[in-house]
Amino acid sequence: MKSIKELWKLYSTFFKIGILTFGGGYAMLPMIEREVVEKNKWATMEEVMDYFAIGQCTPGVIAVNTATFLGHKRQGIMGGVVATLGVITPSVIIISLIASLLQRIYDNEYVRFALEGVGVAICAVLVQAIVKIGKAGIVDKFTFFVAAASFLAALFFDPSTIVVIIIAG
Repeated sequence: MKSIKELWKLYSTFFKIGILTFGGGYAMLPMIEREVVEKNKWATMEEVMDYFAIGQCTPGVIAVNTATFLGHKRQGIMGGVVATLGVITPSVIIISLIASLLQRIYDNEYVRFALEGVGVAICAVLVQAIVKIGKAGIVDKFTFFVAAASFLAALFFDPSTIVVIIIAG
């Protein structure tokens, strides 16, 4: 039987990740690294990168998939369910609140300015995540070539993400 204390730790950790990060899975990478790799030592950065890669290739939201994989690694099926619930609970609460208030705040210029500021902050966090992913994934000349070719193909030809991942793999 899984320890309730350990399951609660999984839920609360992924709840914190879900509530403190905006911008999707890649924006969550620094927080996942801090909470999962450094603080709790539930996985190595290499394992997290593998989960991100698998999460990118499977249907669904990358942050949810990654939380599911990490929770499952830690506490089996129940851990996967609990970690997934932890990471989605903040979004469900926030979306429910926004939906109920949307009509009142939709035209407010301060809200619009705040959302634009959050967008800029998300860009900075995404750049940080890309740099970390690059450092972890580019380990020799060959992987540098594959990364550069994938980037250039995506930049100039706009192929399907799945096609780029399959060819790079």
